[in-house]
Amino acid sequence: MPHYTGPLLTRDTAAALLAARDRGDTVWHGSLDLGRTLADARLEAGTWQWRDAAYPYPDPLKDRTLYHWDGEDFSPISRYAGSLIKLVPTEWGVPTFEIDGIKMLPTSKESPLDDARRKVALVEPGGKVVLDTCGGLGYFAACCLAAGAARILSFEKNADVLWLRTLNPWSPDPDAPGHGGRLQLTHGDISQAVTQVADASVDAALHDPPRFGIAGELYSQAFYDQLARVLHRGGKLFHYTGTPNKLTSGRDVPGEVVKRLEKAGFKAQRALDGVVAVRR
Repeated sequence: MPHYTGPLLTRDTAAALLAARDRGDTVWHGSLDLGRTLADARLEAGTWQWRDAAYPYPDPLKDRTLYHWDGEDFSPISRYAGSLIKLVPTEWGVPTFEIDGIKMLPTSKESPLDDARRKVALVEPGGKVVLDTCGGLGYFAACCLAAGAARILSFEKNADVLWLRTLNPWSPDPDAPGHGGRLQLTHGDISQAVTQVADASVDAALHDPPRFGIAGELYSQAFYDQLARVLHRGGKLFHYTGTPNKLTSGRDVPGEVVKRLEKAGFKAQRALDGVVAVRR
């Protein structure tokens, strides 16, 4: 799907536009794409103009919600299809997303893009073919592109998450000319799609699955065996695990992952909030 190029509003940006108009200002200077760029919006009594298009001033907006122009009104960037999936603004500009109120990316200490950059650096993607198993909003892929990866094979199972990506200016567009076709984004379940990836055809892998209780198959021995098959010897893997259930049950998910990866043919150790491994 093509990427959205219209304005994105939060409660704060909408309030700033209205305050500027009420002061009698004719121009408001700020960002309408979550901090990627700064530009002027021309203010009139009933409408405001940005990028040669006119928009009405919105009704009061909700906190922790992003809005896009749907052609008739400013609508929340959220969908419900069994689960509520929502793009959520952060203090860093770069948004996160939630599924049924559960935040999918860390944002408390740094931007989710900066968090992704530290993790991607562990696999040294420059010049490499990278497997991005659970693409999400595409921040791993964006960091790989910036680091000079030769090709990124990215998979995302959830169609609504792919829709969020088209509305998020921080999500890389596979069709953007500047990316030179290096990002190949596929709507597919990596637990099945990985079987179609050729043996030893990948230089590095990034694995950021949902938590174990939702996608246990992505923590299975069978899946790790597949990762070992597609990575060539010396290929690096970063596997996000977090520490789910540690406080409530004492379960050590990162430790379990290390053991399974070792059995699959990796040398693995804990790193950041997950596990880093090298194909033996």
